[in-house]
Amino acid sequence: MIPAVYLLAVVVFGFAATLLRLPPLVGFLAAGFVLGSSPLPNLEFVEVLGDLGVAVLLFTIGLKLDLRVLRRKEVAGTAVIVMTVLSVLSAAVVAALLALGLDLGATTPGGIAAVGFALSFSSTVVVVKLLEDRDDAGSLYGRIAIGVLVIQDIAAVAYMTIASGRLPSPWAAALVLLWPASRLFGKVLDRIDHREMRALFGMSMALLPGYLLFDLVGIDGDLGALIMGALLASHPAAKELSSALFTIKEILLVGFFLAIGLDGVPDTAAFEFAGALLLLLPVRSLVYTLVLRALGMRRRTSVLTGLALTAYSEFALIVVGTAADHGLLGAQWPAAVSLALALSFVVSALVNHKPVSLVRWLSGLLPHRPASTLHPDEQPLRLDGVCTVVFGMGRAGRSTYTRLYADGESGVLGIDNDATKVEELTRQGFNVLEADATDQQFWERLEAVHVSTVVLAMSEPGANVHVLDWLDRSHFEGRVLAIARYDDEAASMRAAGVDVVINLYEGAGEALARAAESLDSGSSAPDSNAGR
Repeated sequence: MIPAVYLLAVVVFGFAATLLRLPPLVGFLAAGFVLGSSPLPNLEFVEVLGDLGVAVLLFTIGLKLDLRVLRRKEVAGTAVIVMTVLSVLSAAVVAALLALGLDLGATTPGGIAAVGFALSFSSTVVVVKLLEDRDDAGSLYGRIAIGVLVIQDIAAVAYMTIASGRLPSPWAAALVLLWPASRLFGKVLDRIDHREMRALFGMSMALLPGYLLFDLVGIDGDLGALIMGALLASHPAAKELSSALFTIKEILLVGFFLAIGLDGVPDTAAFEFAGALLLLLPVRSLVYTLVLRALGMRRRTSVLTGLALTAYSEFALIVVGTAADHGLLGAQWPAAVSLALALSFVVSALVNHKPVSLVRWLSGLLPHRPASTLHPDEQPLRLDGVCTVVFGMGRAGRSTYTRLYADGESGVLGIDNDATKVEELTRQGFNVLEADATDQQFWERLEAVHVSTVVLAMSEPGANVHVLDWLDRSHFEGRVLAIARYDDEAASMRAAGVDVVINLYEGAGEALARAAESLDSGSSAPDSNAGR
């Protein structure tokens, strides 16, 4: 009966948040605090579900992770500078609050430093959910945010290992065998066609060779799940594997948000502490924005990244809990940080829900800088000598590109957001550019002076329609040819004025029908021979 009450509370509060046009996670957090302050007993498996959700989340991050991104200055530089600045700033604020009489129990200088370090991280769960909801994980600011989070997660794991005084087991060296083993796992994945089996395979990879093996040798299991995902990131089915895990991950993460509030309503001192930390949120966002701007990123990229990384990290609870266990902090500190964490999630969800106007306003406050001083990925894209652009270099896009060249077309450019595919096609001699055509930033950078023909051949549902909208906003006056996979997509393209729309599946059906007719007309003799 009690699990049913929990489920009802989650549904009611989540639906209420949706009616108020807030992200559902705000409702899940509220449900946790209401249930935590009620006489109902806590359900231990809720926290277990949350832990599973975080492990699967980190595994899916790994599936999309390009390790080369971590070496870039806008990622590594931002992570190191921001962690340093925010650690010092947060520790100073905590020390000031204690000097003003805030009482959260015994606090040592080492404890203050631990709290400052814990508050320098940003929430992996909130940021990744935000990027997935916007479909922005592949955008430049999304890649920067995820890269920064990965470095922060590694730093947090290193801290907890040192603070625990427990070194990893010598058997940890054997984990390098997961790299060759990942090839075997990839061959197993090759033989899995059904979505539900892919989901089970992904869960197994995240929790067994990922979480469990790392935990057994004294390394944080969440880091293991992330690394296991990264080892499978180059597999052709990595995107499908991540997609198969999406719904399971979302349901499990409800347990994570619910568990934050189940300890009940904190005392007055905790509310005072959390309120003070909420005032730090704009400063956190500003620090990220200014550092990225100094590293050559555009104003919009800097602001979007800063807003996305606003919320405090769930790792803060673990770091502060570890410090309390070692006597560096009083017993009230974890509850106070938990409240600050939950409220920062709410603020982040509100700020990032529909940020277009806010991003435009904040971007206007930042000083302008010459385009020549911007990061290479942020400088204008000049398509000099390009007459035809093919968006999407999958099978249909490659066939179109090849046919155009065979017909004597010059100045053909392919655009795709898959870095591995772009590298392979470039080696084969294709003129290909890596870019996300559904990202606003791409269109803001684009200078397509001589382009006269555009071919829309992207496989992602709705992507071609999205690009068509940007072409309309850019006042493109050339020819547009599009490949549609669904009738409604084809209809919307025709209504938008696309010159030629080809329904991929209808075309395949017609080709098969013609092939069948030709076989029927030319195979009567063999059939009769075979029947004798």
